[in-house]
Parts: sequence; C-alpha cells; structure tokens
Amino acid sequence: MRCPFCGNVDTQVKDSRPAEDHVAIRRRRFCPACGGRFTTYERVQLRDLVVIKSNGRREDFDRDKLERSIRIALQKRPVEPERMDQMISGIVRRLESMGETDITSSQIGEIVMESLARIDTVAYVRFASVYMNFQAVGDFDKFMDDLRPTPKPEE
Repeated sequence: MRCPFCGNVDTQVKDSRPAEDHVAIRRRRFCPACGGRFTTYERVQLRDLVVIKSNGRREDFDRDKLERSIRIALQKRPVEPERMDQMISGIVRRLESMGETDITSSQIGEIVMESLARIDTVAYVRFASVYMNFQAVGDFDKFMDDLRPTPKPEE
C-alpha cells in the first residue's frame, strides 16, 4: 500500500480488525520511510459497477462519492457513525447483488432515499431536495405534503 504522505510503497500493517459489522477489515499502517501512520479499509467487491448518469454519460461507481453525499445529508443529525457505515455497506451490497453491472443514477438515488427514510426523516428530505432538484419553496411543500400522513375522517 502506497504511503499517502511520501509515496513509499513499502508500508507495514501494525493492526488489523473487523470493521463495519464484519463487512470490511480496518488496517492501521505505518510508513518506515517518513514515519506516517494511516488507516485503510479492505472490502469485498463482487463486481465493478458502472453508473449511467441522466445525461447518458458513464462513470465507474465510487463508494466514496456515495458516502460523501450521505454524510452531507446526515450532517448534525443524531445518527451514529456505525449505523451510517452499515447503511452505506448495505446500499453497496444491494447494488452489487442486482445482477447488473450498469446501474442508473436514478436507481442509486431511489435506494439511498429509501434507506435514509428509514433512518432519519430530516436527512431524507435533505437528500431528496438535491436529488429531485427542488427549485422553489413550493417543491418542498409538495414533497412534505406527500410525506405527511393523511388525516382519517372522523366518524
């Protein structure tokens, strides 16, 4: 593993342990050349996924990009980091097990929204506002009306 500080390719593993509910291995590494310490994560990757964007462009699936967008939605929300990591791993496993290597960005967005809705409603609305490209307050109002349960008629 290349050292992120000096570029040395001869780094040493100092500690390994399971992470993300035994879905990944967390490794603490040390670089003898510069003395730097850093952490890496090793995960099973079932297949290489390709994301088909709404404009037709294709790009390799990037777990880090997915994680960043979810972290932004969950920023300052009372959700434990372990729960968020489990959710991200679950989304990636679900995408990999779909049987297709080409996945549309809209499919990914729907799965993320579904997962966020189960964990935190505010994060769900935050993500939806970007994913659905809300342009005005009315867009929020309509979305929130759909979220609110309809009152039952009184007898």
